[in-house]
Formats: sequence, structure tokens, C-alpha cells
Amino acid sequence: MNNRQAGSSRETEAASYLISQGYQILERNYRCRQGEIDLIARDGPYLVFVEVKYRKNAGSGYPEEAVDARKQRRIYQAAWYYLYCRRYGDDTPCRFDVVSIIGNQIKVIQNAF
Repeated sequence: MNNRQAGSSRETEAASYLISQGYQILERNYRCRQGEIDLIARDGPYLVFVEVKYRKNAGSGYPEEAVDARKQRRIYQAAWYYLYCRRYGDDTPCRFDVVSIIGNQIKVIQNAF
């Protein structure tokens, strides 16, 4: 399995988990010139932009540590563009979550950045 297939598999796993937690998945792999967002979901009143990160084990660090300032900026820019293109208003409550997967353990970090 190549990296793209593995990433897609983990994103599907994360989406299923989020659905079980009450999220409604709106988009997967949203791509634009500004960047990419793995999942876009609805959680109650929030429009949630989700980054999914996976590691086999914590030996090389925790997955969420890979969402550095540069990555956060790219996600934020892509989210802004998504809001603009979909004509969401300035009053739309948004949140940025990270789904961290280590082996078979899934953790959702709400308001990660």
C-alpha cells in the first residue's frame, strides 16, 4: 500500500469514527490552490475542518505534532477559501480539529489550533 492509499484508508477510518461521535461529514479531501483539508464536517453548530494524522507507534512522535505552524496556516487558508466559495457568512462558527491515530487508537483533539 503506498502513502496515498494508506492516507485515504486512515481518513476513512477517521470519518467513520467522527460519524460515530455525532459529526456529519460534508467533504473529504477538499483541495484548492491554498491547500488541502482532509475532512470537513458539521458538529452541532460548528463547521469543522479536520486534519488526520497517523503513526504506527509513538516512537517517531505523536501524530498531532506533525501539524506544525506551516501546516496550520495552509489548512486555515484552504478553510477560508472554502467558506468564501460556499458563501458561508462571517458569523459561521468554525473549529479546527486534529484526528490523531496511533496504531488502532483514535483521538480527536478539538480546537487543536
